[in-house]
Amino acid sequence: MEALGRAIRSREEELERRYQQEGFSLSWMLISLIVQGVLTAALVIGLPMVVTLFDFEGGNGMLVTIPVWFLGGLLVGVISPGRTFIEPVVASFCAAIPTVFFLVRSQTVRTMPTFMYVIMATIGVLFTLIGSYIGERIQLGPPPKPAD
Repeated sequence: MEALGRAIRSREEELERRYQQEGFSLSWMLISLIVQGVLTAALVIGLPMVVTLFDFEGGNGMLVTIPVWFLGGLLVGVISPGRTFIEPVVASFCAAIPTVFFLVRSQTVRTMPTFMYVIMATIGVLFTLIGSYIGERIQLGPPPKPAD
């Protein structure tokens, strides 16, 4: 039935569905989780250990994670085959949970309420969606010209 539905689609419908995701890849979600986890740990935890001038505690750490997750989504969107822009979002959500717990527990001077960490993590997850969508658009190239 699925193959029959694909055969009946017109060229216009195919162009409309060009940027739509048709499934969920667990392997790309795990790859995204590794990418997001490594990038987050490297910049939020590792960089302040190497360069003591940086201090990403509290809200500053959450401000750093938003562009990190955007770039992670962009990277996975560019390198993944097909249309996989939901997988980095799920991976970013999974990475956001321990990141929020770590940053809430490690805050000393620059304190914020916990719900602000949750809101900032949600913004970071949404930026992951934007980054992965842009990465997919880069990977797929320009849309084909419509035939008259």
